[in-house]
Amino acid sequence: MILANAFCLFFFLDETLRSLASPSSPQGPELQGWRPPVDCVRANELCAAESNCSSRYRTLRQCLAGRDRNTMLANKECQAALEVLQESPLYDCRCKRAMKKELQCLQIYWSIHLGLTEGEEFYEASPYEPVTSRLSDIFRLASIFSGTGADPVVSVKSNHCLDAAKACNLNENCKKLRSSYISICNREISPTERCNRRKCHKALRQFFDRVPSEYTYRMLFCSCQDQACAERRRQTILPSCSYEDKEKPNCLDLRSVCRTDHLCRSRLADFHANCRASYQTLTSCPADNYQACLGSYAGMIGFDMTPNYVDSSPTGIVVSPWCSCRGSGNLEEECEKFLRDFTENPCLRNAIQAFGNGTDVNLSPKSPTFQATQASRVEKTPSLPDDLSDSTSLGTSVITTCTSIQLTTNIIPGSNKVIKSNSGTYIACSSVVLTTAFILMLPLAL
Repeated sequence: MILANAFCLFFFLDETLRSLASPSSPQGPELQGWRPPVDCVRANELCAAESNCSSRYRTLRQCLAGRDRNTMLANKECQAALEVLQESPLYDCRCKRAMKKELQCLQIYWSIHLGLTEGEEFYEASPYEPVTSRLSDIFRLASIFSGTGADPVVSVKSNHCLDAAKACNLNENCKKLRSSYISICNREISPTERCNRRKCHKALRQFFDRVPSEYTYRMLFCSCQDQACAERRRQTILPSCSYEDKEKPNCLDLRSVCRTDHLCRSRLADFHANCRASYQTLTSCPADNYQACLGSYAGMIGFDMTPNYVDSSPTGIVVSPWCSCRGSGNLEEECEKFLRDFTENPCLRNAIQAFGNGTDVNLSPKSPTFQATQASRVEKTPSLPDDLSDSTSLGTSVITTCTSIQLTTNIIPGSNKVIKSNSGTYIACSSVVLTTAFILMLPLAL
């Protein structure tokens, strides 16, 4: 009898360890509706091949034309079309920055998502696929950066921004596209018009989209020890043409202009998604990813919302679009909040400094997971093993492989579930429940 009990317990523990070792995946009944996103051009092709999806998509586009959200949802035909499309690949589709059909992809994305929000949101979801690469990947590709591997004395005296320009000239593609935007942005049109800003912006977009980031980042985010270096860094995008103007427009007006263009709107949304200050991470960046923030910042250059360094100070890093909050009226608080996302953003500042120093956050590898809405900060709760007593009273010990360490309830043994924590949030776990009585019986059975 004792041997039989021991065998059962060993079998149970073996199954437990197997369930813990297997990676959690979105296979539970609560996640059956989740689909990996495809790009919106491909999603549009899939929808067009299905008559029901195709007709509903045409209906929804007609519903969104010239109507606000409430008017659209009051129409039963529009509601039905939306419900069908929510189950299609179009609803979850995303785009890749600088992809071949980027504008077409973004037009498809916004044709659905623009009419689904409650008015104009302060932060909009990014239409781009999440960035999985990190700064350390850029460092491995770059041959040199910011004095790493060099004599510290020489490194301090070096003008890293000048070194970055020289490195660009050694790469044929970088040299060609840099020379192109310098020529266009410096070309005076008339005594009253210093340059063709539209053509200058286009040339800058081509440079930052087509030249590898190990070159563009070094020019844009080089570290400086003196004012001459910092001024070269500020002049990287030829600000007299691409950035500055006679007067500074209101920031909210500038944002409204940006959001009338699908490309500008998407790059701004992507910047907020990847650079919005987070107080739940080590670096103040979402997912502690400096690379995602710097890429989103560089992606806004060449649009109405083009940001740049506000001065030539080598000690303080402050960037901003060319705008102010004058004339904001009763929207001044919203305007100041928008502007602070550039001028007082710890994530962006830390990311720029990290690249200039040649450092990145040392994080353990994370397997890609579906994106979920980030929960608000919750109070810490003690972990279960620290709370277990040596008494023989029946209790429950939960062994989980979760990305969260919060206490959980409603756990189904041996299953991959989305379960509800005592904080009210939902987390994905692979878990099993062992009773304290079983744990205590194991030595006796042996």
